[in-house]
Amino acid sequence: MTVTAREILLKSRPEGLPSAENFELADRPLEAPQQGQILVRNLWMSVDPYMRSRMIDRESYVSPFQLGQALEGGAIGRVLESRDSRFVEGDLVSHFAGWRDHALLEGGGVMKIDAETVPAQAYLGVLGMPGLTAYAGLARIAEPKPGETIFVSAAAGAVGAVACQIARLRGCRVVGSAGSEAKTEWLLREAGVDAVINYKTTDDLQAALAEACPEGIDIYFDNVGGDHLDAALALANEGARFVLCGMIAQYNAGADTPGVHNLFQAVAKRIKLQGMIVRDHFDLLPEFTREMSQWIANGQVTWQETVVEGLENAPDAFIGLFRGENTGKMLVKLNES
Repeated sequence: MTVTAREILLKSRPEGLPSAENFELADRPLEAPQQGQILVRNLWMSVDPYMRSRMIDRESYVSPFQLGQALEGGAIGRVLESRDSRFVEGDLVSHFAGWRDHALLEGGGVMKIDAETVPAQAYLGVLGMPGLTAYAGLARIAEPKPGETIFVSAAAGAVGAVACQIARLRGCRVVGSAGSEAKTEWLLREAGVDAVINYKTTDDLQAALAEACPEGIDIYFDNVGGDHLDAALALANEGARFVLCGMIAQYNAGADTPGVHNLFQAVAKRIKLQGMIVRDHFDLLPEFTREMSQWIANGQVTWQETVVEGLENAPDAFIGLFRGENTGKMLVKLNES
């Protein structure tokens, strides 16, 4: 079977917040699968903040996107044709060739998924990379103990919401930050967070955090950076652990971005600050999948999704991440026709 794939290309490198002009929709013919390959029609794709750093031409932990080439990211698809004995037509699979509606893949980089008990797209969120990121950050770096206080920034996001709920299941008091009343309400009512700060309506984030954490902070799960990291350093207890997961407040900033103002607190309070990249923790995937599946089955973990329809709207979905337009995982649903 041969098909023509529609792909989103990186047309130009963004300066500051990306715009529609940085992307281009193009067609590319795909040949029939060869031995060891499968042809997949994508049903869902993920857009994630880390993709912004890959749009910069610089050396990093992952290679930058190339101009004129299709972008990449997590996706869920259905097998149309298989020349790999591990897959048959109709299988649902998870892979990393998003930002296109069809993909020709080597079977070794593809994982078959079970969508009988959870929606298929959950493997891009709570059961996927964001969920594993939250799980690994807590298990490997934060090591939460019952009774401790954890502060999670961007708590209604794909990673933050899972981190909040795992910390709650570990017996912690959980405080989060979010940017709308709807997000704060969901965190309090559905996710079981103890206190939430709406950073968009708070004049003094540090004062609001001090009120929400009268006994200080033992763990900070950082998805934002900037003023959130400053406030957490000020309120940290001695021996606190900081999981430096993402700094979305700075992804689109220029060279004059101000640094952290009170980093000496890390010395005085003997704080552990550790950055994390999820691919360093893929060995935890079986344990994470087993434990998270059980929490979901027991109704102990919930999640939200923000869904944008159509491959052509994927750039808008991606840009929306930096405007706070998502609650939970931002997803793009592709047409199956």
